[in-house]
Amino acid sequence: MKIATTIARSLLGLIFVVFGSNMFFHFIQMAPPPEGAARDFMTALFVSHYLYVVGALQVVGGLLLFTGRWTPLGLTLVGPVIMNIVCFHALMAPAGLPMAIVVSLLALFLLWRYREHFSGLVKNAPGISDLPSQAIATGNATVNS
Repeated sequence: MKIATTIARSLLGLIFVVFGSNMFFHFIQMAPPPEGAARDFMTALFVSHYLYVVGALQVVGGLLLFTGRWTPLGLTLVGPVIMNIVCFHALMAPAGLPMAIVVSLLALFLLWRYREHFSGLVKNAPGISDLPSQAIATGNATVNS
């Protein structure tokens, strides 16, 4: 399972480093988006320079995944990007959906393998009644809660 994790982590990191770098250096020719909402959406991202933010998140997150040192942080950075890619292809440009699903499956596998790092997000926090009672100092007097 460790080999599969290393392969998935390296592959996902490489995908994000290459395609994130492409947003800055344009070394891969991209086909124009289809007419309609997809073209309008991509035009808005390009004109507002928001694609540079997405590209930076992809490169940094991909490098963190590829190196393996801070994989949970890399997953945290590329997670929203993956969700946006899947939604874009599912709703506006279905031709790229198979690749988006492959990337999502790689990320979900890594999320499962590093689940102990994200366990605090789903654990129940102690309620107020579960906390130990303690004295609270209030200026002149001490009040027990």
